[in-house]
Amino acid sequence: MSNSSELQIQRRKFQPVLPEVLQKGAAYVKPKKGNSTKSIADQKKIKEIFENTYGLPEVSFVKGANQSVSKKAVRIGVVLSGGQAPGGHNVIAGLFDGLKKANKNNELIGFLGGPSGIVENKYKLITEKLLIDYRNTGGFDLIKSGRTKIETGQQFENTKSNCKKLDALIVVGGDDSNTNAALIAEYAKKENMDLCVVGVPKTIDGDLKNSHIETSFGFDTATKIYSELVGNICRDVNSAQKYWHFVRLMGRSASHITLEVGFKTQPNIVLIGEEILAKKYTLAKVIDNITDVIVKRAKLGKNFGVALVPEGLIEFIPEMKELISALNDALASNAQELSKISSIEEKKEFIFKKLPSKLSELMQSLPAGIASQLMLDRDPHGNVQVSLIETEKLLIEMIQKKLGALKKEEKYKGKFSAITHFFGYEGRCGIPSNFDANYCYALGYNAAVLALNGFTGYLSSVRNLTKPSKQWVCGGIPLTMMMNVERRHGKDKPVIQKALVDLKGKPFKELVKNRDKWALSESYIFPGPIQYFGPSEVTDLTTKTLQYEQK
Repeated sequence: MSNSSELQIQRRKFQPVLPEVLQKGAAYVKPKKGNSTKSIADQKKIKEIFENTYGLPEVSFVKGANQSVSKKAVRIGVVLSGGQAPGGHNVIAGLFDGLKKANKNNELIGFLGGPSGIVENKYKLITEKLLIDYRNTGGFDLIKSGRTKIETGQQFENTKSNCKKLDALIVVGGDDSNTNAALIAEYAKKENMDLCVVGVPKTIDGDLKNSHIETSFGFDTATKIYSELVGNICRDVNSAQKYWHFVRLMGRSASHITLEVGFKTQPNIVLIGEEILAKKYTLAKVIDNITDVIVKRAKLGKNFGVALVPEGLIEFIPEMKELISALNDALASNAQELSKISSIEEKKEFIFKKLPSKLSELMQSLPAGIASQLMLDRDPHGNVQVSLIETEKLLIEMIQKKLGALKKEEKYKGKFSAITHFFGYEGRCGIPSNFDANYCYALGYNAAVLALNGFTGYLSSVRNLTKPSKQWVCGGIPLTMMMNVERRHGKDKPVIQKALVDLKGKPFKELVKNRDKWALSESYIFPGPIQYFGPSEVTDLTTKTLQYEQK
């Protein structure tokens, strides 16, 4: 890699520290099977779909001789699927080193451009010379990524043909990508392919987690990047004291990023979508709650502040969630007719008539720009692309109307000037923090051990993450264990259930305990940039969320 920065050069020298159980290599790791498992919901349907891979036992790794994994040289493929997350290259590095430690003749190939690389048989051989410049770096540019889903009969046929010379396939991705991994594992079993399929949990959104997957990789780095930016804004707002900054943060289906950045910066308002859904707030109620803080601060002479808004907020408001669900179905059912209409206004008029009257009225009551954004093309999974919906601008427009009404009633005498931000792509390819560099390397190495032992249909699991990396616990959990049935493209499909912010969990309770104080004070924290060198109490810190969860 040419034109390396000084930091990149120094990061190449970083040596991730493996969990103790993995340090001598796969030949000295024994798998220990636990109890058989069942899916998190919809057990009967999931069992029918995954008849060959359902009910597998949990697996943990302990020290012990296991020389059989070194006897035969194997060829393994890896694919990066979905959006980027800091640390992907270290997953590949851990996978590569784990394979070479077991048998120097083992080979790792990287499918290019995501799952489409599998379908089209586009790949490159991963070598130490190729990998050296990518260790401990951000991005997925070594083999690139993509959002293709392997779901048609032809795609599965191509996968079978193109993976016939492989012993295993490692799928690095989020909930949808790992659902695809589970479907490939099931297909391979059904077709009597000798192919082991292993997943690795990746998503900066933090919504791929459970008791065995304490966090997905990239979440730590991304939230540190966002927290630096929000902290800078907090410092600016406290210096100028004349603007309200509304910051929308990535996280389509869960508010984990917003919660974590809230802990790291302590802004005046932290909206948690899961709470809004649980309390069945209307859009008007959300506006009332925000306006209440703005008015109270104005009475103290503070016409400024910082509010954090989760990207997927609009889908958590029950009436909006219902509207979007109906829209998804209406757009999918009328795709052919809509394709013949060029004007967005005509498309809206067409769709208004296809919606139940209550939802049609709601959509027509929204600002024209937001209603148009709701009509935009869906993502590959059939979901509205909430990153394209400027929720923060919708909130500001409605807050201005509310404050205008309060001014007429002489209940508000302040000034309201708002500035908007959206932080998403800024955090996806950052140089991984020490935590993510270690975690990703361990996840990749652990995935190699799972594959070498033939554990197909499993997700790489590394736990005990608030402890030093030497003490992390390794193993695997069946992908089907995390599944339920959801509505996609107007049809019921098996998917890994997204992990939402737990309103009974310690992290959310910590927010509730502090937010009234944060609302009216300037108890802002300014975390600054990620620290890669220095005392471990600064460089090796993990997320506040994990610290609260494991207190």
